[in-house]
Parts: sequence; C-alpha cells; structure tokens
Amino acid sequence: MIEARGLTMVYGLVKAVEDVSFSVRPGEIMGLLGPNGAGKTTVLKILATQIVPTRGEAYIAGVNVLENPRLAREKLGFLPETAPLYDAMEVGEYLTFVAEARVSPQERRERLSWVREACGLDEVWLTPIAQLSKGYRQRVGLAQALIHDPPCLILDEPTSGLDPLQIIEIRRLIKELSQEKAIIFSTHILQEVEALADWVGIINEGRLIAQGRLAELAREAFEEEILLLRTDKPFEALRKIAGLKIVEEWQENGVYCYRLRSKEPKEKEIMKEACREEVNIVSLERESEDLERVFLALIARQKEGRDGSRA
Repeated sequence: MIEARGLTMVYGLVKAVEDVSFSVRPGEIMGLLGPNGAGKTTVLKILATQIVPTRGEAYIAGVNVLENPRLAREKLGFLPETAPLYDAMEVGEYLTFVAEARVSPQERRERLSWVREACGLDEVWLTPIAQLSKGYRQRVGLAQALIHDPPCLILDEPTSGLDPLQIIEIRRLIKELSQEKAIIFSTHILQEVEALADWVGIINEGRLIAQGRLAELAREAFEEEILLLRTDKPFEALRKIAGLKIVEEWQENGVYCYRLRSKEPKEKEIMKEACREEVNIVSLERESEDLERVFLALIARQKEGRDGSRA
C-alpha cells in the first residue's frame, strides 16, 4: 500500500503541499491529476523519500518513509519526472549496474531479461543512453524502476515524450503490473487518467480537492446524477416525476432518447411510470461525465470557496 497522511510541504512563505491524504492498495492505480505547479511532483518526491515533508507521514508497503527510508526504497520503484540516467553508459550496461545494486545475484539475469522485453529495449540494448530519443529514455527510466520487482510503483508523468504506439504499450504494461502492485502516477493530461486510473485524486494549489472514481467525482462536482434513457415511444410522464429534469431529448433509429439529471436516484420512479404508461424501456443507464468537465468544475468550486473565504 502507498499511503499519505496529512502531507504538508512549506518553502518559506509558500505552501507547496497542504494536508494531503490518500491510500492506494495493491491492485489499484491512482491517477494524481492537476495543472502544472499544483504540487503533484512534491507529493511524489515525499513518498519516494526524495524530500522530507514539513508535516505529515508517508508509508510504502507499511514502512514509514521518514523512520526507515532505506527499507521503503527497497519496496518502491520510482520514475521521477526526469529519468535518472547515466548518458555515458549503454542501456544494458546501465540496467546491469542498477540490478547489481538492487537485485540478488540469483535473480539478476531473469530480471534484466524481463525488463528488456517488457519495456521494449531490445533494439537499443547496446546503444549509449546519450543517443536515445526522449521516448526511449523514458522506457529505460521505467525499466530501472521495475528491475527489483517492487510491490509499490510511483511514476511521475510516465508517458511523457512517448509516441502514440509507445504510450499504448506502456499503458498496457502498467495495467498488467497493477494486478499485484499499488501504483500511483501523476499527469496533467486528462486522457491519461481516463485510460489508466482506477480512481483519481485531483490536486490544485497544493491541496487534494477531490478523490474517487469518476462517477463519484461527477456527483461531487455537479451534485447530480446523469441518466440516459431510451424508450420505444414518447414518454411524457417523465415530466411529472419530481426532481427529474430532462436536459435533452432526441430520436435515434426510431428510438426515443432522453438525457436526464436528478439529485437523487430516480430509476424506480421512471420504471413505475413506464409500466403505468405502457412505455417499453430499451435501456436505462447512468452516464459518465466527461473528466474535463468534472475537473474544471471542481477547480472552479475550489476557487469560489477560496475567494469567498477571503471576502
């Protein structure tokens, strides 16, 4: 498990991070989402034992990173924003060097072979790191984070600089790894969170303003649920259900479609009215909000709250 408890980081008069708490269990991928300068990298550096927080605690696989940073590092794979590479070394030489520091002699050959294949490094294994493209440098950085098979992974912008095909491959690898590991990655790219994360933490101006699955964040952002209803004929009785708002209605291939909003669950009332009006329901489902709209709404709410508190 990766856990943050009340993390706060103060630089002089500036609070880079304030009272950030969350936990990521094995089998989960958390996406830490926020604009540039929001505090994402600071949080990850604290968790990875790179810097010491002003206040708060952090744990990697049950190990307090402040009390026992060396043991915490043994249980952690960390890919910082700028991969820690030695340009004068060849790829294979560098990863062998990392393996000698982090992997037992009995397991080194197997782990080197695994990261070589998993991270797609076969073509550049004998290439000096100085000659690599940014995408391949990112792959080598990911390989060094994985070489000792840690139970926890912290990845800062893991797909930065990769081409579309490489992004798909790295996403697939991270998904496979998440079956056994606790993983947290940071990004300012909404599509990365939607593609990879099981749940999201949204950070802005150093504060974790929301966390949860997208549907939960949508309810928090808009205080409403969205339903998409399809019926075989017009459903006028929808307008009689208290607290249910028809946002949009249209026809599609002979089916009548309705996009509905409500602050409370209304599925039972809809089903009851459909039976009474003899309307056949083709489908009734909750519609996911677009992450961009949720993100912007939550950021705007934080700003309103801050401005209101100053008034």
